Amino acid sequence: MGSRVLVAGVGMIPFTTPSRTQTYDVMGEQAVRAALTDAGIEYATVQQAYAGWVYGDSTSGQAALYRVGATGIPVINVNNNCSTGSSALFLARQAIEHGIADVVLALGFEQMQRGALAAAYTDRPSPFDSFDTVVHRLQGEGDAPFAARYFGGAGREYADRYGMDPAVFARIAVKARRHAAGNPNAVFRDPVTVEEVLASPQIYGPLTRLQCCPPTCGAAAAVLVGENYARTHGLRTDVAITAQAMVTDTASTFDGDSMLSIVGYDMSRAAAQQVYQQAGVDPLDIPVVELHDCFTTNELLSYEALGLTPEGTAEKFIADGDNTYGGRVVTNPSGGLLSKGHPLGATGLAQCAELVWQLRGRAAARQVEGARIALQHNIGLGGAAVVTLYQKVD
Repeated sequence: MGSRVLVAGVGMIPFTTPSRTQTYDVMGEQAVRAALTDAGIEYATVQQAYAGWVYGDSTSGQAALYRVGATGIPVINVNNNCSTGSSALFLARQAIEHGIADVVLALGFEQMQRGALAAAYTDRPSPFDSFDTVVHRLQGEGDAPFAARYFGGAGREYADRYGMDPAVFARIAVKARRHAAGNPNAVFRDPVTVEEVLASPQIYGPLTRLQCCPPTCGAAAAVLVGENYARTHGLRTDVAITAQAMVTDTASTFDGDSMLSIVGYDMSRAAAQQVYQQAGVDPLDIPVVELHDCFTTNELLSYEALGLTPEGTAEKFIADGDNTYGGRVVTNPSGGLLSKGHPLGATGLAQCAELVWQLRGRAAARQVEGARIALQHNIGLGGAAVVTLYQKVD
């Protein structure tokens, strides 16, 4: 391996609803400029860029970056569903670590439309055909949006397996809003009660509307550099990526009989285990995590997939307050996808920004005191799971 990878700068813009959004190229430009300013470098210094987005035309990454500068560097567009932002980060980290470049930009943006996610093309095979075959076998068909059927079905399976009251999921939505209250970049910052969450329109299985992340628009970016380059050029060296893994689906997704595998539980667990092994870290020693809470059900499943609590104990984990301030690990201090929002291409890099701010001690009202390591978890159906471990550098 080559150079140690440092996060020299991060930037994001406040997330918003589709009715209030700017265009994707404008949002992307703003996030990049914020990250460059944070890093203290000019765009001309960047040697490669990886731009992530899901809904848009080819070379949308160039359209956003050309607003910052047309410098002739390689620009690689990345599309990996909801894990797109962290996939761009994964590629940028590899380029630095293996000595291909010294300064690499990872950008993610999304200009979404109102309403639930839907297929963009109906005249060709869907990437989800093989997943749908399993879902239909396990729980039949339904009229709810496909993602809600997937994650709602997984949550229902978990609750049935462990005899858990599905109302437990609603407590995660309440926590998300409470955390988001301290985040000026979050879409939804008003508090809600468990009763209000449960009374919102029912979507599928245990999921109600307030337990589903909203369609969101936004952008985020990160500047990665090699340690030697940073020290030579006087850049900040206080946060490093110490371990990272990307895992895609294995046979267990399609050969098993569990909705948990369909929504990425196995991928998440495998990626997390690789990261813990790389870094020599025990998950019980991690004080802050940004994880993929596209639905309340997936946040609960992710607690166990990431090893934050043993399998079958998530209900107690929540009841004891071990998922928030004053507990064992603060999960989604930003408010997560449920309250901060989920602009698909930007999500992974917004998670990166939040955790870098946490390790720098710059998270204001959201600050997790004394945090020196932080974990990021980002998944995309279809599928890919990316887990990243950050460490404060003295």
